[in-house]
Amino acid sequence: MTLNIQPKLIIHGGAGSSLQGKGGLIKVRESLHRIVSEVYTLLLAGETAKTSVVHGCKLLEDDPRFNAGTGSVLQSDGQVRMSAALMDGDIQRFSGVINVSRVKNPIELAQFLQVSADRVLSDFGSLELARQLQIPSYDPLTDLRLKEWIQERQDNFQKTMAGVVSESDETKTDPESSTGDNAGYGTIGVVALDSYGRLAAGTSTGGKGFEKVGRVSDSAMPAGNYATDRAAVSCTGIGEDIIEECLAAKIVIRVTDGMSLPEAIQRSFIEAEKNQRDLGAIALDNQGSIAWGKTSQVLLAAYHNGDKIGDTLEWHDSSGLIGYC
Repeated sequence: MTLNIQPKLIIHGGAGSSLQGKGGLIKVRESLHRIVSEVYTLLLAGETAKTSVVHGCKLLEDDPRFNAGTGSVLQSDGQVRMSAALMDGDIQRFSGVINVSRVKNPIELAQFLQVSADRVLSDFGSLELARQLQIPSYDPLTDLRLKEWIQERQDNFQKTMAGVVSESDETKTDPESSTGDNAGYGTIGVVALDSYGRLAAGTSTGGKGFEKVGRVSDSAMPAGNYATDRAAVSCTGIGEDIIEECLAAKIVIRVTDGMSLPEAIQRSFIEAEKNQRDLGAIALDNQGSIAWGKTSQVLLAAYHNGDKIGDTLEWHDSSGLIGYC
């Protein structure tokens, strides 16, 4: 297979209403740009979209600034349970894990399941898979997330979700300085187009925080993570809203049916806004078009368009529902 396509890449670290508590604009930009640079270097070296997506998701999972892997929020019973999915658009294969505990990188389990006959596993199955693969036990809990949960327990869990977007210098010592219920939804995601013209998408999350035990997010289903040979999408936001819009699959199917990627995202986000959803998405098509959308105030995304790195951190509501390059 000849390498003749300019690789493209876009990643996200969540969506919400504020960058406060994420170390501010500068720190978030540094984190996202660093990861984009590292993953794009792999793509330029000829690495596949799927492998590059997994690597990018691992970098985001390992950064406690984001709500996936290390730094994941706690559910109502004080436990961390994470979900992740990977989809190889070239062969249209989906795999994922739901509510897995005690692993460092849930996306690695999703990667292994790409070659399994059973490609989506829930909590007990995911844990058994980790044991079979001899993946070391790992505690992703951070002091911030524990303090946040203790504070909310004292308040009888009145919040509908944790202040999941952030771990800054300030919030490390003061959980009450986080941005609250609507600060953001810290799912992470990576979408890549490689030099061979293949697409892949990966998404990982620690959940909403304070949710009922057993709650399932959109991240480990095609509603939140979907790819074919035509387009690939990773979503972020309120999982229930994403599921009810079936957002990722909807956008990809519209591209497959002949819409341009910006048109598909525009149509989908107009519908989502009409339905009062709170969500965001990043996307690529097989022609190298990069696009994103949001109904929330902030989308924490960065991309490499083949020439340079850019981001959406200062893209506000006045800019409209979608952006592209």
